[in-house]
Formats: sequence, C-alpha cells, structure tokens
Amino acid sequence: MSVGHTGCTGGAVSDLKLYNTNGGVTDVAPRLADAEADVQSIVEGNMEKLFGVRFLASEYSTGPVHGGRIDSLGLDENGAPVVVEYKRGVDSGVINQGLFYLGWLMDHRAEFQHLVRDRLGATTAAPVLWSAPRLICVAGDFTRYDVHAVREHRRSIDLVRYRFFGQDLLGLETVASVSGRTSAAGRVRRRAAVLPPVRGHGGALAELAEAVDEVLLSLGDGVSRVQRKQYRAYQRLRNFACVCPPQKTKLLVYLKADPREVDLIPGFTRDVTGLGHHGTGDLEVQLRSERDVERAVSLFRVSYAAG
Repeated sequence: MSVGHTGCTGGAVSDLKLYNTNGGVTDVAPRLADAEADVQSIVEGNMEKLFGVRFLASEYSTGPVHGGRIDSLGLDENGAPVVVEYKRGVDSGVINQGLFYLGWLMDHRAEFQHLVRDRLGATTAAPVLWSAPRLICVAGDFTRYDVHAVREHRRSIDLVRYRFFGQDLLGLETVASVSGRTSAAGRVRRRAAVLPPVRGHGGALAELAEAVDEVLLSLGDGVSRVQRKQYRAYQRLRNFACVCPPQKTKLLVYLKADPREVDLIPGFTRDVTGLGHHGTGDLEVQLRSERDVERAVSLFRVSYAAG
C-alpha cells in the first residue's frame, strides 16, 4: 500500500480525484479503516518514512501491575522515545491513554533502553534523549476539546488524522502538534535559543544562530526544537532542519530538502547525501552572514513543507 502525508491543520479530508492509467478520472471517497489494527500495521511498516521514527515494538506489555499494552514503541531521529497510539474513529480516551503509557515509559527507562539495545544496538541505546519523550496519536478524527487538551500539557504530543483512499493509499494529516514547552518557556525561548559560540568568533555567529532560530521557529505553530549536544533539531512530525554549533567562520544547517531539486551554489549549498554529519538531512547550507540567512529562507520553507 502506498502512503501519503499532508501537513495541513484542521478541516475535513475532502474527496480525492485520482487519474487512472486509462486516462479517466476516478472519484475515491476517503474512508475509515475496517479495524484499528489495519491502521497500526500500515504505520508500523512505514514508521520511519512517515514520522522519522524507527520502529521498536508492537503491543508492548506494561506488565501485570499496569496491565496494559502500548500500541507501538519507537525511537525518533534525535533519539527521543516515542509512544504511538491508534484509534479507528474518534475516541477522546486516546490522549489520556497515550499519556499514561508515556508516564509508564519514563518510569521504566532501563527497560526501554534494553529494548533499544536489542533492536538497534548498544551505540544507539546509550544516548536516548529522555528530556523530550513524544506521544503520537493516530485516529480517524479528533474533537476541538482534544486539540485544546494537548496544548495544556507539558509533553510533546502530535494528533494525526488518517484516511484510507481506495485500497492503495493512506493519507495522514497533522491536526495539532505541541512541543511540550510551558507558556513561560515559550516566552523566553528567544533568549535561550543561541547555540554555543566559538571562542573568538562568538559574537557575530551567535547572533547569526539566533536569527536562524527565530526564522525556523516562525515557519509554523507546530514547530518544536530539540537540543542535542552535537546539534539542535527543528521538527514537525519529523526533523526538517538541524543547526550545528558555529564553526570558526560559518554556521552549518542541514535540511530535508532534496539536493537534486536545488540549484547548488558552491560555498553556500552542498549535497551531503551519504556523507556523515551531525543531525539529519541531505542538503547542507553554509551561513556566514545575515544575507546568507535571507537567501536560505526559501530553502527553510521547502524543507519545512517536506517535513
């Protein structure tokens, strides 16, 4: 089955017209799954493509005391633990259920790291990012009360609406996305946004990093920022930009924009597909001045849309 994703918020999923191989037009009405398990199996089989999350386990038992099963467990691009819960239709209990499991996970860190080590290796298990656990709820729809509720929580929560189209396409739509910051944290985020400066070059590059941070955060309400030692990630459901600490004369930003669709400019943009670097993304952008930031804004937007 093919999978698709749209980043729009709100609104119902409208009918989709698909052109068949004979040149005609076929009306394909969106529909809910016959069973919750149908959605779960498709998402688990494509979790990294859809959410940037490496799949770890399905129906993971929380043990005899809690007596529950976590629908899906994963690890995102930045090493943060992820709980994914599914509902076939509208079910206000999905958020509370997911938060319960997220709380359980935070109390059983050693067990989760053992799972990561078994599935992905010891190197991946060591740097699990426990400061930014995530909950992704996938359901047929959500109410306005659901959307309001997630904005009141201090956890990172994504509400994702699904629809099947015919037998061959699954569409996903982000309904709400919160980063888990409190209101106070949101008000001071600009002051805390600067990456560590390079000695002797910190002033100008620190200001440049702050300008980039402001631009990336302003691309949409659902943008969250995740700090790692080697880089700072900006994400929607997936990372769309990673900013590394300033070098001596430049700031490196890695984007999810496809380098093959960009007119590469030596000294400004570079295709790093297959090359090792901190963060995620195959397009490297080198920033040395505020003018470079202005030139890069269109690329930031393309990567944001792709994320």
